[in-house]
Amino acid sequence: MSFEKAKAYLDKKGLGERVQTFEVSSATVELAAKAVGCEPERIAKTLSFLVDGKAVLILAAGDAKVDNHKYKETFHTKAKMLSPDQVTELVGHQIGGVCPFGVNEGVEVYLDESLKRFPVVYPACGSPNSAVKLTVPELESCSGYLSWVDVCKGWQPV
Repeated sequence: MSFEKAKAYLDKKGLGERVQTFEVSSATVELAAKAVGCEPERIAKTLSFLVDGKAVLILAAGDAKVDNHKYKETFHTKAKMLSPDQVTELVGHQIGGVCPFGVNEGVEVYLDESLKRFPVVYPACGSPNSAVKLTVPELESCSGYLSWVDVCKGWQPV
């Protein structure tokens, strides 16, 4: 059901035809990159956190890792990832397919600076065997993001 909800959301935005489904898993950055046929850093992974009792999603490049100090400076709390059950309950998608499309009401979405170096990125689409090809401006327009943040480390500019 998560896939259908995310796909319907993207259909309303005029981007549903970009959604790809695979015969293989795309549940991790490495698997998604292989399924899509791109470099792992171009996968827009969605990280799920709990902040003040609500779900916060941060989309980051596949090669980026959360920097706890930057995260705490931005969100004024320690980074606490959601458990798989919390992801399903609070976000509306399951681990491996979490994306900002068709999420539950009240979920906050942020985009990490690590994504800005690519013209095209590939976030999941609600299932562990899907992705959608989007330009960064398209990701901005359809993700419902609140702002760009700089909370990751480990990535290199291109």
